[in-house]
Amino acid sequence: VFCQGCPWRCGYCHNPHLQLRGDAGNVAWPAVVERLRRRVGLIDAVVFSGGEPTIDPALEAAMQQVRALGFAVGLHTAGAYPQRLAQVLRLVDWVGLDIKAPACGYDGITRVAGSAHNAFASARLLLESGVAHEFRTTIHPALHSVQDLLQLAQNLSGMGVRNYALQLFRPTGCTDPALFPVAGGFPGVDLLERIAALFTTFTLRRA
Repeated sequence: VFCQGCPWRCGYCHNPHLQLRGDAGNVAWPAVVERLRRRVGLIDAVVFSGGEPTIDPALEAAMQQVRALGFAVGLHTAGAYPQRLAQVLRLVDWVGLDIKAPACGYDGITRVAGSAHNAFASARLLLESGVAHEFRTTIHPALHSVQDLLQLAQNLSGMGVRNYALQLFRPTGCTDPALFPVAGGFPGVDLLERIAALFTTFTLRRA
């Protein structure tokens, strides 16, 4: 379930058409619920994604309805709204949390001042909740230096993150031509080995 709206404007976003909230392309929530009713027993879970799903004030009620149908609930979030994340954590079975950079590099990626504060507040909430999760970072050599990635990995490991993934930038959906094409060889074997050693589970997702 893709929710409209996001307060951030990351250049590598693969769903930029979902950054604004509006009527275009909307599917009424009752229609979504009815479609899910017809799939009880056929699918196991519903994942709320976006955009940024925690921007939506109806997220908690929607998750409650999904759980009442017997589905597990997943959430993809960048942690932009920690208060709303705190409200729904009791309703989710798994969270994929997008951590974009070390705190000092956040504003350059999100293009919104102070965005790191909410992202790392959400990270702490998720870790304290005990909910199954994966932290992940989409990386691009124009946006992340080797030192940036190592610093971020060390920070996350120090916070208690044990499951971490790096995702290589994919141009699909991206509206910033300055970000592609991407030269090969990034991020490099040595860096990957140093990062992998910091986590119980480490995944590299290639383009």
